[in-house]
Amino acid sequence: MTVAMGAPDLAAEDSVGTSEESPAERVRTAAVGLWLFIISEACLFSAFIAARYVLEGLRKPDELDQPLGLAVTTILLASSFTAYLAEAYSKRSETRRSQIFIWATVLLGALFLTGVALELTGAGEHFPTSTRYGTAYFSLISLHAFHVITGMGALIVSWNLVRLDKLSELGSWRVEAAVKYWHFVDLAWVVIFPTLYLVS
Repeated sequence: MTVAMGAPDLAAEDSVGTSEESPAERVRTAAVGLWLFIISEACLFSAFIAARYVLEGLRKPDELDQPLGLAVTTILLASSFTAYLAEAYSKRSETRRSQIFIWATVLLGALFLTGVALELTGAGEHFPTSTRYGTAYFSLISLHAFHVITGMGALIVSWNLVRLDKLSELGSWRVEAAVKYWHFVDLAWVVIFPTLYLVS
């Protein structure tokens, strides 16, 4: 009897120590993680962009297809607008419209990659990777294309969550996170395009 009275109340201690975060706190934690990730990615892109200037200064080949570069840039900027609409509609719980604009963003991303692939085909003939500009060009384009692909993947995942109505716990955060990442990828290209195609 004495032993039972003196024993610590482990169940009570466990219940105090295992309090879960509220959805709002989880969103704040996830947002901090996302921004730290984006900052680290920005540092990566900055290193690649700086390498382009270190290798070649302001020189650029005359064979660059600037009209095609401008066309894919316009497509990517349009995808930022559709991504914004997807996020806005998800916040208003208009899931059908949110799904439509998520897919519109993914399709524009695929169109952008198609244009980039066409540009890379011609670029390989005029400034191959064995040249300094070719090294900088293909490295930056490939790095960005990889991020476009991962961004499309994140958007497709968020579309599926909207479709399955699994946004209730954290609200529209999952869509918002994918869209913020997509905006970062678009912003990176806004810097890459003049770096590769315009400076001289």
